[in-house]
Amino acid sequence: MAKVKRNQTFTMAGTEVPVGERRTLDLEVAQLYTHAALSIPVEVVNGRYAGPVLLVAAAIHGDELNGVEAVRQLLALVDPLKLRGTLVAVPVVNVFGFIHKSRYLPDRRDLNRSFPGSEKGSIAARLAHQFFEGVVRHCSHIIDLHTGAVHRTNLPQLRVNLNNPISAEMATAFDVPVVINAATRDGSLRAEAEKAGIPVLTYEGGEALRFDPAAINLAVKGCLRVMRDLKMLRARARKPSAVVIAQSTSWVRAEQNGTFRSLVQLGDRVRKGQALARICAPLGHSECEILAPKEGIVIGHQTLPLANEGDALFHLAYFERSGADEAQAQIDTFLDDVSELNVVTDLEEPGLA
Repeated sequence: MAKVKRNQTFTMAGTEVPVGERRTLDLEVAQLYTHAALSIPVEVVNGRYAGPVLLVAAAIHGDELNGVEAVRQLLALVDPLKLRGTLVAVPVVNVFGFIHKSRYLPDRRDLNRSFPGSEKGSIAARLAHQFFEGVVRHCSHIIDLHTGAVHRTNLPQLRVNLNNPISAEMATAFDVPVVINAATRDGSLRAEAEKAGIPVLTYEGGEALRFDPAAINLAVKGCLRVMRDLKMLRARARKPSAVVIAQSTSWVRAEQNGTFRSLVQLGDRVRKGQALARICAPLGHSECEILAPKEGIVIGHQTLPLANEGDALFHLAYFERSGADEAQAQIDTFLDDVSELNVVTDLEEPGLA
């Protein structure tokens, strides 16, 4: 058996984290109007033995809170003395948005369209630059945790570049009901990190400004499964689910203004022409039905019962028929299990493989 190599001191933002220890550090990114420093909190768990450097980050959009709680739970479960490699945990990347309960930064820019940033640009560009250079470039793998936007909720799902074999393997290990082979968007963390040779998973689950226990639980378990797959934690005997890949997705939009009454839920499989919702005026006049354009599975929908014509109401994922059957089976299993929220039983004793 090959001898396990001892880890080395890990340095980030001028702070040294000794082998087998953890440190909380502050990555200063800006100043407030008062000249008080504003910083991103980072926790580094440096394992006893050498291995990958995994970044788990949340709240790149400041109102997406499920990932914040998932990072907290994950940190409580990882023992540096039983860890290979290093876990870099950042519960809140967009500290401006988090303070103001907003998706955006004070300049109204989207941080996840601002990477890799620049030293002398806007607030968004500067924050993106400092986070990318100060944290991202130190890491070998990334899990980026997101939720739906305000008044929208997402079925737990992954967005991943399956052409990257390392990203594809991470997606298989993470194990969610739906995996979307999604093109990267310019300026996103996923796009820019992959240009730098760092594989990234983007997890989506739940709704902004809400804690969704099932989505949080699955995020924590998914991170642990990836860590086991990377040999950062002791592997467990477990039969992985088959990865079911959505061939495409699309939004179904409102065809008139009015109050919006949904007829389907997250995870429902819908047939072509099936009524997804009804929209009518408050007095009940001019009611119309919103129909599914083709067979698919509901992976996201609007939660606000008010709609303007053109609003995106339902996000549908489309599969080959055999894939749709498998995806539906996995989703049904997930929905049956959402009440079982004890993550610790899934971890048992973390440690070396």
